[in-house]
Amino acid sequence: MLDVPTLVEQARQGRPRAVARLISLVEGASPQLRDVMAALAPLTGGAYVVGLTGSPGVGKSTSTSALVSAYRRAGKRVGVLAVDPSSPFSGGALLGDRVRMSDHASDPGVFIRSMATRGHLGGLAVAAPQAIRVLDAAGCDIVLVETVGVGQSEVEIAAQADTCVVLLAPGMGDGIQAAKAGILEIGDLYVVNKADRDGADSTARELNNMLALGESRAPGDWRPPIVKTVASRGEGIDEVVASLEKHRAWMEEHAVLAARRRRRAALEVEHIAVTALRERIGDLHGDRRLDALADRIMGGELDPYAAADELIASLTER
Repeated sequence: MLDVPTLVEQARQGRPRAVARLISLVEGASPQLRDVMAALAPLTGGAYVVGLTGSPGVGKSTSTSALVSAYRRAGKRVGVLAVDPSSPFSGGALLGDRVRMSDHASDPGVFIRSMATRGHLGGLAVAAPQAIRVLDAAGCDIVLVETVGVGQSEVEIAAQADTCVVLLAPGMGDGIQAAKAGILEIGDLYVVNKADRDGADSTARELNNMLALGESRAPGDWRPPIVKTVASRGEGIDEVVASLEKHRAWMEEHAVLAARRRRRAALEVEHIAVTALRERIGDLHGDRRLDALADRIMGGELDPYAAADELIASLTER
């Protein structure tokens, strides 16, 4: 059993080993997880969480690394949560993001952690919300969350970040494909990376047209900007940071930031509660009460919905 208060204090002091151990407790669903979350609760709320998502190959890791450099020049402490696909052999993260962010490995003001999806859809790991909370409590001013390359349903980052950045690149598909993937609905900022390639201007123009077709915004609403970058050379990254700060200021002015964080907390509570309920239901396999309800359904005495109500009632009484 680890000394949780000591670990939390060491994490607040910027000790990477303590932060890593806390995230490991989160990932492993340790019996001490509740103690960890209770200790972190008063220390959270200070970090600005930025999610980066997009199709594989658009340069998410390179862009994340460039953003880390920009924020470090501004004196910010940065946490990076890089969600990698799970290895089919070990079940762990492939660690491709750490390879691309090796320039920051020795910087004490940067903490980088790779997490495996472990088969979870949505582009994030199941433990990502709690890991974000650890980095927040550890004193990170900025938490960058890089997702697995999104498909047509992997847009979960929109619910976990204060600001969601969607990356695209020339030659990676047209606006219709982007719309099908759902990414035109979740972006607060769009970045056309690899803008030194042919087709960057047309990609930005097409994206702008798609956004105009789908928008129904009132005066004063946020309109996602489109920024062109060459992340490998750091070009356009300062403009991305400026756009992020503008979005943060707009959210604070219109009370959107607090609403997003409230929704994020509510979703986290819902997930924990549903998971706990599912575990309790799992214990009922072979239980006489469940078999009795099934028999009543088969006999036409009860319908499945009424049976489910009875089961939930019996679980909440326990």
